[in-house]
Amino acid sequence: MLEPDVIRYRKLDSGVKLEDVVDGEGPEAREGDLVQFNYVCRRANGYFVHSTVNQFSGESKPVTLRLDVQEMIRGLKDVIVGMKAGGKRRALIPPEVGYIDESLQPVPEEFGPRRSLLSHAKEPLVFEVQLLKVL
Repeated sequence: MLEPDVIRYRKLDSGVKLEDVVDGEGPEAREGDLVQFNYVCRRANGYFVHSTVNQFSGESKPVTLRLDVQEMIRGLKDVIVGMKAGGKRRALIPPEVGYIDESLQPVPEEFGPRRSLLSHAKEPLVFEVQLLKVL
């Protein structure tokens, strides 16, 4: 009988719960670094919100952001800090470190006046993140 894979969940001080799915290689992303990544965002009930990877074609439009709480949602920054290029993490981000302000990234291009991420401000979100590069 095969041994089950070890699940590596941990809870950060911010309340974010994360799982390392794939370890990357190279230097770790640190706060203040400019990073490029892909992500899938879902509501905690599994409802799809947005992805930078097209599920049918596999084409991606990676996001490039600075790991800074002034620019991006704190929970996502906390998920990426410590990752290495090629790494993948799955995380549950509580609302208090999620989309608490309209200016916080990432905001998909197609989200605008008719569809706002603030509609998800009071619920936990599940992010699956793949770090592509630390720039």
